[in-house]
Amino acid sequence: MTDKNYQPTLAGLRAFVAVAEKQHFGSAAAALGVSQSTLSQALAALETGLDTQLVERSTRRVFLTADGTGLLPLAQAAVEAADAFTTAAAGVADPLQGAIRLGLIPTVAPYVLPTVLAGLSRRLPELTVRVIEDQTERLLGSLREGALDAALIALPSEATGVTEIPIYEEDFILALPPGHSLAGKHRVPAAALAELPLLLLDEGHCLRDQTLDVCHKAGVRADLADTRAASLATAVQCVMGGLGVTLIPQSAVPVEAARSRIALAEFAAPRPGRRIGLVFRASSGRDEAYRRLAGIIGDVISAEQPVRPAKDHTR
Repeated sequence: MTDKNYQPTLAGLRAFVAVAEKQHFGSAAAALGVSQSTLSQALAALETGLDTQLVERSTRRVFLTADGTGLLPLAQAAVEAADAFTTAAAGVADPLQGAIRLGLIPTVAPYVLPTVLAGLSRRLPELTVRVIEDQTERLLGSLREGALDAALIALPSEATGVTEIPIYEEDFILALPPGHSLAGKHRVPAAALAELPLLLLDEGHCLRDQTLDVCHKAGVRADLADTRAASLATAVQCVMGGLGVTLIPQSAVPVEAARSRIALAEFAAPRPGRRIGLVFRASSGRDEAYRRLAGIIGDVISAEQPVRPAKDHTR
């Protein structure tokens, strides 16, 4: 009677399946890359453990017993499941061959996402990307909770337990109503913001804080417009309507200028701007893979956007 506590080894199951399929010990051993004696011992150990004869041995042929015929499909399924497990584990070992949950802030996603997704499809065809767009704090919260693998945000994040990889830097451009006196200027001092009604994004958007920081560094108190926008696209439309001015990142200019008639102006040097990078949990053990991912994202964005590659000082 079979011992119910007996656990067949994978080697024994492989030996049984190979012998059943090849109907020859020599051919089965060759298929598994083992010696014939090793194969015979593994099969014999399986039969002993099951207390069941699976194979009838003769000098010419190999036959399955009735029990062997009945158990063969289960043994084949077990071997196939083990092989599938090993294949899946290989994908887990390289996170860039599986699925990744990538977060992006709202002032990045609409402007670089088409470029990033197309570039990743070319360079990492085995990678499946799931996109989550949200504000910085919520992305960082999802990252800490394990609901997100990595995120493209403005740096520094000032978050603990997070590794930051700078990818690119870009200037802020001043968006103005059509016909504004500053339209087309290339050396607008940041101090000029003190005399302009400044439109800001809602609380929680890092671009709002960055805009206020530009004013602070310029030593001016901005004249804040009464209108606030939930998205950069809405802010631009408000500028179009004459409700104020706003700052937009350089990467947003091609999209926003194409769908509106806003006027643009550049700041005087040193031009204010921001740094965008990839963040992920420092405990994830995926530093090398995500540095490679950040490098690819930087390459594809820099090839199509007027941004500057950022130096990584964390290595």
